[in-house]
Amino acid sequence: MDCRKYKMGWMLVAFDLPVSEKPQRKAATDFRNFLLDDGFQMLQFSVYARPMVSFARMETHLRHLKENLPSEGSVRAIFITQSQWEKSFIIHGKPAKNLPPEDIPNQLQFW
Repeated sequence: MDCRKYKMGWMLVAFDLPVSEKPQRKAATDFRNFLLDDGFQMLQFSVYARPMVSFARMETHLRHLKENLPSEGSVRAIFITQSQWEKSFIIHGKPAKNLPPEDIPNQLQFW
């Protein structure tokens, strides 16, 4: 059994932020930029993921996330093990084309 699949994982952040007024749009853009600067990858416009070497590392990034939340809106963070991530389905276009999920970057595999 590959224990790495259960210790390493991904933090998935999904959010719904108001953007009807200019200050709200700025807050939403600032939040997206924070996620990118913190090492998250954009999967969809309001869904971001970041590989984590451990659950403890996820707690650190969860703290960073809470410190950078916009004042309005809803944000959800979920930890997914590497084993669960590898079982995800990525479906593109019509007719449907299945793609493999993103790999954990090589530099993280050394930890």
